Parts: sequence; structure tokens; C-alpha cells
Amino acid sequence: MLLSSQLWGQSATPPKQVSFYGPAAATISSGVVIPAGRAVVWTSGTTPPLLRPDLAVGARERFGDTRAQASGIFKDIEMQLRAQGLSLRDVVYLRAYLVPDPAKDGKIDVTGWNTAYNDLFGNHFTPVKPARSTIGVAALVNPEWLIEIEAVAVYPR
Repeated sequence: MLLSSQLWGQSATPPKQVSFYGPAAATISSGVVIPAGRAVVWTSGTTPPLLRPDLAVGARERFGDTRAQASGIFKDIEMQLRAQGLSLRDVVYLRAYLVPDPAKDGKIDVTGWNTAYNDLFGNHFTPVKPARSTIGVAALVNPEWLIEIEAVAVYPR
């Protein structure tokens, strides 16, 4: 298999630091280049925290809407990263799985997901804009969950 650099006669030089690329005005990066030899942390699919255990199973407020669930997941991911000596600033990639929300006419709440994401990334608190995929799925393991998120972070030098 030929690499694009071989096809076009260009030589690729590995970067010395993590670099994000894509349009500056975009909410997410088009991609991320990670230098050779950098340690990487991959979180497993992280699910929303139970916000109101006192409520009956199936009550929307038990886990909240998509934004609340995503925000809770990000807090969990942040704690996981902190335990590894990292922060959200070290996140280079996110993958989110979203299911249709019965309270939104059975549509996936992309706005709620994007709002939770924008609360944390691409701003003065966390200037990085990770590369990201958002995938619509029919269901998650728990029918009360609307979102599950995986994160990849890279150790800085």
C-alpha cells in the first residue's frame, strides 16, 4: 500500500508536538496529528451518572436530557483523566453515541450534545477543539441513556 506522500513524491516529517488541523472557525478539528512515542489514554465508553435515584425507573429526570447526560459524562471523563495526570486540554478525539430522544419527537438531540461539548471545548477554559465523531444508534444498554462518550487523550511533553 502506497502512502499519499509516496504517491505525490513528498516526504512526511513527523510532528514534534500534538497538532490539530482544520478550519479555524470550525467547532471541531478535522483531525489531529500525534507525534511518535507519545503515550495515549483511551477511555471506555462512559455513560451518564444517575442524577435522581429517588425517582422511578423511566422518569426523564433520573438521568436528564442529552445535554445534562453529556455534561455528567464529561465530569466523569475529566476525573478519569485527572487520575492519569491529564485534563480535558489533553483530549484529542471524542466519539459520541446518541440515541433518539422520546421527548424530542424521537429525534437525536444534536443541539443538546453540541451545547454540552461547546461548554467545555474551543473556549478560553479549554481552547482545544478535539477531532470528533457523533454516531446515531438505535439503543444503548440502558434505555434511559441518551448518550455514551469515548475520549482519547495524549500526554503533553
